[in-house]
Formats: sequence, structure tokens, C-alpha cells
Amino acid sequence: MVDKVEHSYLETRGLSLHIAHVGKGELGAVLFIHGFPEIWYSWRHQMNAVAKAGFKAIAPDLRSYGLSTQPSETEKTTWEDLVADLLAILNFLSISKVPFWLKQ
Repeated sequence: MVDKVEHSYLETRGLSLHIAHVGKGELGAVLFIHGFPEIWYSWRHQMNAVAKAGFKAIAPDLRSYGLSTQPSETEKTTWEDLVADLLAILNFLSISKVPFWLKQ
């Protein structure tokens, strides 16, 4: 049985980032990153399947999307900002590493 999706908020670098997460993570963690113009909810079915398999599934709303706040100068947001946000989320959830693959 999969646990109910939890919702947390991380205050970092002047933003409030929304994080949806589910599962205990006996086998590790999987980080789902949405595309444009989506939100964490796009991954809900995959998150439940991954959690049921024994992983902790994490899907944030990236800055300016869903329940996360928008930076004051959105046009100046960089890939480095995205990476810093994701690292802050993993640190917040006490996760040291996640597998990496691209969905194309």
C-alpha cells in the first residue's frame, strides 16, 4: 500500500518551493521534474508506482509553477538556479543522491 502524498514547503533563496513526496524510500529516492507548462501533479501516477516499489518519490513544483512562488526577476532565472533549488530540496529531505535519467 502506498502512503498518501505529503506536501511540504521549503523556504530557500527568497522563494517558497512546494514539494510533493510519497513513499518510505527503503530503496532510495527518485526525483521527478516537470516540464513546461506542468506541475508536480503530472507525475502522480508514476510517483505512486515508484513508492509502491520501495522508493521515495519526490516531485516539486519548480519556481514560478504550481504552488511555488515566483522570483522577483523571473527573466533572470538560470539553469544554475534550478540546480540550486533541486539540491536544496534534496538536502531538506535528507537525501544524498538520486538516480539520473532523461525521459524523451
